[in-house]
Amino acid sequence: MPVHDLALFVGAALLLNLTPGPDMLFVAGTGAARGRAAGLMAALGVGAGCLFHTLLAALGLSALLAASELAFNAVKWAGAAYLVWTGLQMLRARPAAASAEAPARRGGSPFWQGALTNALNPKVALFFLAFLPQFIDAGAPGQALALLALGSFFNIGGTAVNLVVALAASGAAAGLATRGGGGRLGAWLQRAAGALFIGLGVKLALSSR
Repeated sequence: MPVHDLALFVGAALLLNLTPGPDMLFVAGTGAARGRAAGLMAALGVGAGCLFHTLLAALGLSALLAASELAFNAVKWAGAAYLVWTGLQMLRARPAAASAEAPARRGGSPFWQGALTNALNPKVALFFLAFLPQFIDAGAPGQALALLALGSFFNIGGTAVNLVVALAASGAAAGLATRGGGGRLGAWLQRAAGALFIGLGVKLALSSR
């Protein structure tokens, strides 16, 4: 496989996955507002979205987003609209107390929300297109397989980190709820998560290549 500087890739991937970003904030917000099960499903959904981008990079389709302003903007606006719509739905939903076992379905499927939040972000596609090829020998055969392998490794690490974040956020929220005022806390967390989604949508809409 035409891969070089593997140790450097592993170190860089670890640091990047530990750096807070939109996906981690999404998982933390979902876990805190909707419970442990929802947070874990959100983390797995984000992983599915990253796998989608890995496949796009391996197939060479990510280059289309980098080369075509029309394609980039189409995906960007679709992703921004989805994030804002999801946030509004959470703001309008009836609040419930935070709990580690809160129903995962409140506010929609957390798995698909996580998957679409990631998959509809063209910035992720451009990141994979810029980051992964640095560790692959140019012109060597098997580049698609190398992209798939490196992207999958990066995704596994990111998913593991997000699963831990989901557990930590939901556990902290449930612990606070048991001290009293759980209903008010659940309402606040749900509104905060909704506002977070709207903010991410606006940020994506204002972004450029």
